[in-house]
Amino acid sequence: MIRITSVAASLVIALLWGVNTSLFSRFPEGGAPRLLAHRGQHQIFDREGLTAETCTASRILPPEHALLENTIPSMRAALDAGAAVVELDVHLTPDGSFAVFHDWTLDCRTEASGITEETPMARLKQLDVGYGYTADGGATFPFRGHGIGMMPTLTEVLEALPEGRFLVNFKSRRAEEGETLARLLNSNRTYRAAVFAVYGGGEPTEAAVAAVPGLEGYSARSAKACLVGYLALGWSGYMPEVCRNTLVPVPVNYAFLLWGWPEKFYNRVQAAGSDVILLGAHEKGDTGSAGIDDVETWSMVPVGFPGFIWTNRIEKARAYAEESGFCSGDSGGCRFGTLPSSPVR
Repeated sequence: MIRITSVAASLVIALLWGVNTSLFSRFPEGGAPRLLAHRGQHQIFDREGLTAETCTASRILPPEHALLENTIPSMRAALDAGAAVVELDVHLTPDGSFAVFHDWTLDCRTEASGITEETPMARLKQLDVGYGYTADGGATFPFRGHGIGMMPTLTEVLEALPEGRFLVNFKSRRAEEGETLARLLNSNRTYRAAVFAVYGGGEPTEAAVAAVPGLEGYSARSAKACLVGYLALGWSGYMPEVCRNTLVPVPVNYAFLLWGWPEKFYNRVQAAGSDVILLGAHEKGDTGSAGIDDVETWSMVPVGFPGFIWTNRIEKARAYAEESGFCSGDSGGCRFGTLPSSPVR
């Protein structure tokens, strides 16, 4: 009996291995990784002890450039540095504009106080978005006075950067945000082509995806449901419904747990009409969005991976990728991909 049980167990293990090994799989021909620039090109901050309430502008590292997140110059620089997609944050203001700004409140980065989404856009346009940045505990504020009037609206971004593709982050839980964005995109083909996908609060994300044909989107809830469901059933090759026709964010340090990682998993996601966003290493208690931001993390990215690579260091991504050996198969240095002009992939 013990022998039969052992043989049966061995057969099951062999079957699981055969169904899920990537030894006989390849990434899609001609694919190239696509860089996703979180907040554009921006000031980097110390992530140690970071919480949801931390004012990141008050803990930036010594500046290496003069760009500020979520501004048009920062997004233009990210596109020039090779970003296929730029991530930006929006708040629906009382006058019906989408303010492009990260924080829920104004007191961290600007000279004002109050809740961003409750402040009229005309007032937001008067603020200095560089006011609160300091790298030395408040002894100096290197960007104070340089960010006045630089908080854009979403339509200003789309008009200024028509060649760009954008991942829109809803900062609220209001379905009204998603419904308003849907009306904007459905009324303007150029804007629709520029907005690659949406994510963030579940209610606005779901509202936008439901109302805009072909628009992809995910929330923390749907992303978790996708990965947990795949961990439970992916051994059979099954891709849960919540993983279909969407984007699947995967922390690079947990990717090895996914059945068929990397090539077979990626191909299964593609067959389900979705794509993978590879995030930085996630640790217990982390907040914010860690990216593929240094040589060590780039070395964890499978060579040939053709999905999206989330980065906070778009200006250094190519150098880090080359130093890590990620591009060893590319002649002439790293080759990064772009997105087609069509709004529907």
